[in-house]
Amino acid sequence: MDTLSIILTFIFGVVVGSFLNVVALRFNTGMGLGGRSKCMSCGTTLTWKELIPLFSFAVQKGSCKKCRSKISWQYPLVEFIAGAVFVLIFFAYPPVDALSGIITLFQITIACLLLVISVYDIKHKIIPDSFAYSCAGLALISLFVGGSSWWHIPTYQMLIAGPLLALPFALLWLVSKGSWMGLGDAKLTLSIGWLLGVSAGINALVLSFWIAAALSVIWLFATHKKIKPKIEIPFGPYIILGFYLVLLFHIQVIDIHLLKDILSSYFTGLKL
Repeated sequence: MDTLSIILTFIFGVVVGSFLNVVALRFNTGMGLGGRSKCMSCGTTLTWKELIPLFSFAVQKGSCKKCRSKISWQYPLVEFIAGAVFVLIFFAYPPVDALSGIITLFQITIACLLLVISVYDIKHKIIPDSFAYSCAGLALISLFVGGSSWWHIPTYQMLIAGPLLALPFALLWLVSKGSWMGLGDAKLTLSIGWLLGVSAGINALVLSFWIAAALSVIWLFATHKKIKPKIEIPFGPYIILGFYLVLLFHIQVIDIHLLKDILSSYFTGLKL
C-alpha cells in the first residue's frame, strides 16, 4: 500500500468508526440509527461541523460547544481504533482481485462487529446475542470461501474449531451459573475458533487471559488501591484484542504442535 492508500483507508475506517459509535450507543435503547445526533447532556442537535470524526473532538477540546459538558473519550478512541484496524486488515488481506476483495470485505465486516461488541461489553458488561450470532455466522461462512477458489468444503478440523474453543467457556458459565464467565464470551469464542483455527485460537485466548489479568490488576490498584474480586470485568474486549494480535501479527505464545509431540513422546515412554 502506498501512502495515499493508507491515508484514505484510515479516513474510511475513522468514518465507519463514527457510525459504529452510534450503533453501540443506540442499540437496545429504542432509538433508531436514523436522526440527527445530539449532545448527551443538553440535547442540542449537533451540526455537521461538530460531527467530523476525530477533528471535531480535537477542535472543541472534548466538550460540547453549548453546555461545555465533557464529551466521552470513547468517540475519538473508537474512531481511531477503527481507522488503525482497517489499515492493518488491508495490509494483511490486500484486495488484489475479486476473491481477495471478498475476503477483505469479510474481515472488515467482522472487525466492525467486534468493535461494536467491545464497546457494548465495556459499557454494559454483556454481549448481545444478535451481535455474537452475526459474527459467528460470518465466521462460519468464511470457512467456505477463500484459498484458490470461490468455494470449497472445509475440513472437519476447521468446522469443530469453533465449538472446541467455545466449550471450556460454556462449561465455566454452566458450572459457575454465570458468576465466573458470561455465556456471551463462549458465543464470541465460537467465532474466534472458526476464524483462527484451534492452534491460533488457543494462542489468542492465552494472550487474552494474560492481558486481562495484567491490565485488570493495574486498573483495580489504580482505582481501588486493592484487588476487589467481586468487581465484574468484561472479558469480551480482551478476547477480541488477543484475536487481532494473533490474526494480524501472528503472535505465538504456545506451540501447540510442539506441545502435542512432547506429550506424545512422554506417554509413549510411559508405555515402554
